[in-house]
Amino acid sequence: MANTHPFSWESFNALPVIAILRGYDRKQCRRIAGVGMAAGFHTLEVTMNTAEAADIIRELRDLHPELNVGAGTVCTLEDYEVAVAAGAQFIVMPIVEEEVIVSAVAEDIPVFPGAFTPTEVYRAWSLGASAVKLFPAGQLGPSYVRDILSPLDDVRLLPTGGIDATNVQSYFEAGAYGVGMGSGLLDKPLIQANDYDGLKSHFEAVRRGFQPRSRTLSPTAR
Repeated sequence: MANTHPFSWESFNALPVIAILRGYDRKQCRRIAGVGMAAGFHTLEVTMNTAEAADIIRELRDLHPELNVGAGTVCTLEDYEVAVAAGAQFIVMPIVEEEVIVSAVAEDIPVFPGAFTPTEVYRAWSLGASAVKLFPAGQLGPSYVRDILSPLDDVRLLPTGGIDATNVQSYFEAGAYGVGMGSGLLDKPLIQANDYDGLKSHFEAVRRGFQPRSRTLSPTAR
C-alpha cells in the first residue's frame, strides 16, 4: 500500500500522544483504534514485534484513513521497509539506528528514534529525527526531560515508558513535545474483558487529566 495520506501533524499536535499497541491481535487492534479515534486519540503505533504487525498496520490504514498509523519497535532497515510497504505513516524506534533514520528522512516519513543519554538524544536529533523518543522515561521521570532540554532546548522530546494518567501532565510541564503511552493508556483488563465502553471512558479520563504542551514547535522547523 502506498503512503497516499501522509502523517497529519495537525492531528498529532491537537493531542500529542502516541498510543502503543503491542501484542494485541487484529480484532483487538481494530476495536482499540475505533475507541481511540472516538476519544480523540488519532495517533497510534503497532509494534513490529506484534504478530501480524504489517497486516494490522495495513488494515488500520484501510479502515481509518483519518488516523495516524505508524510502526513501533523498528530496529533494522528490514523492519523499516516492511513497515513502510504496509503503509506506516511514521516510524518509532527504541534505539538510534542511523540507517533507519536516514532512510526515513530521505523519504519524508516522520521518525522518532529512541534515546536515553544526552549524547544519544543529540545524535538522533542531528540525523534529522522528527522528535526523539526519550526511553525509558520512567526511570528518571519528568525532571530528566527538563534536564535534557536545558542545554538541548531545540530538541523535541517524546518521553515513553512508565507514563500514565497520574504523571502525564508533569511531562508536558517539563517541556515534552509529546508522549508515548502503552499500558498507561491501553487498560489491558478492560481489553481482555472486551469492555470497550469502559476503555473509551478510560481514554476520556486520561485525556481530561492533562493539557497539551505549551511549547509548540513547527514540524517543519528543522
